[in-house]
Amino acid sequence: MSGFLDRAKEQAQSALNQGKQKVDEVQQQRAGNDLLKRLGAAYYAERHGSGSPEATQQALTAVQAHITAHGDAFLRGSGT
Repeated sequence: MSGFLDRAKEQAQSALNQGKQKVDEVQQQRAGNDLLKRLGAAYYAERHGSGSPEATQQALTAVQAHITAHGDAFLRGSGT
């Protein structure tokens, strides 16, 4: 009986870890998408006279920092 409980506990822990990993991935995807939206908005504002090159550069730097920290999977994501 102890072996069964140990295996069940290991499986539950594994499922929990997989769930946490998926949540982290989704949060990183959303953060990356938000940064891309900010970059697009900054670029649009700059091109239409209400923004600045500095704001666009700051937004680009934030996207680059996110890519360095978390990878660029959000660029190829499903758009969710």
